Formats: sequence, structure tokens, C-alpha cells
Amino acid sequence: MAHIDYAFLDSGTGGIPYMLALKQKHPQARCVYLGDTKNFPYGQKTPEEVTKSASSVIKNIVKKWNPLAIVIACNTISVTALDQLRALFPDLPIVGTVPAIKLAAEVTKNKKIGLLATNATVNHPYCARLIRDFASDCQVFSRGDPALIDFVEHKLFTASEQERLDAVKPAVEFFKAGGCDTIILGCTHFTHIAGDIAKAAGADVQVVDSREGVANQAIRVGSNVESKNTELKDLPPDMTFYVTSCNAQEEEEYKTLCRGFNIPWGGVV
Repeated sequence: MAHIDYAFLDSGTGGIPYMLALKQKHPQARCVYLGDTKNFPYGQKTPEEVTKSASSVIKNIVKKWNPLAIVIACNTISVTALDQLRALFPDLPIVGTVPAIKLAAEVTKNKKIGLLATNATVNHPYCARLIRDFASDCQVFSRGDPALIDFVEHKLFTASEQERLDAVKPAVEFFKAGGCDTIILGCTHFTHIAGDIAKAAGADVQVVDSREGVANQAIRVGSNVESKNTELKDLPPDMTFYVTSCNAQEEEEYKTLCRGFNIPWGGVV
């Protein structure tokens, strides 16, 4: 019976590489993606605002697509509101995304790690707990970078390689000044520019994120969920990308993004 397996939620375009990672591992899964661009950026919101915005969008996702599971492809929502969202939607499996601090602590050679994320994520007690639990023997240099997130959301997909390298340069120089040999992409937006960050940082610096771990967990969760009896009459094409708001210029940017990833543009919901 036709249904959506996974709905991906982020504040914008950041979680698309996470959806692609899941599809690579599980090609049969049918996915849909919703960027909550109306409430972008989540990283500048209070915890109460994050929870309110995310819960409102999840209600709409359930009403429109009724997926088997939701993947929160956003570190800020996950570290801030995952427990509250699971309590609000107890019958809906929700998979979160958190910074790959454990992985970074395992692969670093000099025990100096950089965490690149939103201000909300780097300042959240959840991140401090991850560092304490998994990287207590490491020195962690944290950088909230809303300007780089905005660049990815609005300029990346029409930017030249030099413009991309110029955009990541301040963050890379910050971490290199601290001697970091590992950089964690703790905001899903940065996975779009992982290659640019790696190139700017040089061969001696590893760049890590949580795509593989999130994809594996989503597949595990999905395999334990019984198929729903509700059949969608208007099933969206697999991997359709939707947003909650956009102007004419942004719509052209998102269409360019969709063409680049070869995924369908769904418009505003």
C-alpha cells in the first residue's frame, strides 16, 4: 500500500544530504522533505520557539503525509527539543541528529577538535554533555556561524568554487588557529560544503558529520514500524523537496538546488 516511509525536517536545505545518505543505504524507502523556511533560522531562536515551531510543522507533516517515521535533520532542533517532540507525538518514531562528537573523539590524533554549528547548538547543555561523555580527553573549539549558514541557505547553489572557499575561510582559519585536526559539521547545512571545508583546511584535517549514523538509525527505526493502512491518494514523487515559505527569488534558488540534486521541487506547503 502506498505511503511515505520517512519525512525529513530541517529549517531549510541543510538536511538534503541526510536524505540522500538514507536513500543510498535504503533505495526502496520513499521519502519527502520539508524545509521550515518560514521559521529559518532555528539557531537564533529560544528553546521555546524551537519547540513551538518544530511541533507545528510536524503536525502538518503528519496531517499531509502521515509518514512511518520522521527524521529531524537538524542538530539545533534535536539537541533543543527532541525529548519534547517525542512526548508530543508518542506514536510517531522520531530520529534526531546530533553533532558527531563521539566520532571526532575517536578519529582525532592530537585531541583538538573543532565544532562548527549554530549558536544554539554550540551553547546548549546537550553538547556539553556529549563532550563530557565522549570527548573528555579532548580540547574542543566551538564556533557558532550563522553567517555561513545563511550563505549555504541562500547563496551556495549559485556560488562559484572561489566564493564557497571564501565563505568557509573564516571558520577554517578559526579552527586551524586552535590546532584542530578534526572539524565536526554540527549543523546539517554544512554538509553541503563539506568538500569545500576539507579543501580549505588541508589534508591534515579531517571533516566529520553524522550522516551515516543518522541514516543507519533511521533504517533501524523504520524496520520496526508496521506499515500504515492509510494510502495517500496523491502520493508525492520520491524525495520531493517542499518549503513552508519562499519569495520569487528564493523559489528560483530552491529550483536550482533541486535540479542540482535531481530531486523534485514540490513548492510551498
